Amino acid sequence: MATVCLPGAGATSSIHSPSSSIKSTRLLRPSPRPQTRISCSAIEENTSSAECRAATKGMRNFACGMLAAWAITTASPVIAANQRLPPLSTEPNRCERAFVGNTIGQANGVYDKPIDLRFCDYTNEKSNLKGKSLAAALMSDAKFDGADMTEVIMSKAYAVGASFKGVDFSNAVLDRVNFEKADLKGAIFKNTVLSGSTFNDAQLEDAVFEDTIIGYIDLQKICRNTTISADGRAELGCR
Repeated sequence: MATVCLPGAGATSSIHSPSSSIKSTRLLRPSPRPQTRISCSAIEENTSSAECRAATKGMRNFACGMLAAWAITTASPVIAANQRLPPLSTEPNRCERAFVGNTIGQANGVYDKPIDLRFCDYTNEKSNLKGKSLAAALMSDAKFDGADMTEVIMSKAYAVGASFKGVDFSNAVLDRVNFEKADLKGAIFKNTVLSGSTFNDAQLEDAVFEDTIIGYIDLQKICRNTTISADGRAELGCR
């Protein structure tokens, strides 16, 4: 099977070898991310005191370092696994919020009300999660085993350690989702957008990647996951 990325304005095409019966993953050319420019201008010191000049220089370097750290943090596409999360919501019906979703959910994780689904159990949920917008949802340690999550939107969701065994993600948008240490055995990613999502230490045995839409850099990262089956690697086009 041969997959060729053709130049274009954000679009790509896949060319399949006639001798192959496996559909190739569609690759998206990575679009340039907005970059934060950090400018730290020097301050002229005219004082004759060496101690004063050293102190001023130290304060300036510290400010530049803090600004750089802030820029890197805000540019991160997903929440880091070791980042401090807000306290667990005390709302009595917080798990039912998933059935409503975000009424204004957008690709950048915009929401009208925070969705805290941590430790909730949606095992074999077949109707209430389809097509919902769960942008920026907190989903760590939740159970979605066997659920129907077709056409769901999970932009910037935090799903570290969650269980998605056998979940159907067909036609879903899983943009910049943190799936670190998640259990995705047998999950179906048919025609699913996986742009910017991370799968560090995730379990992906028997996951289906038919016609998955994924960028070249993201493809390289997911192919490093050794739990993906031979069929899954062939579908993705891993080398």
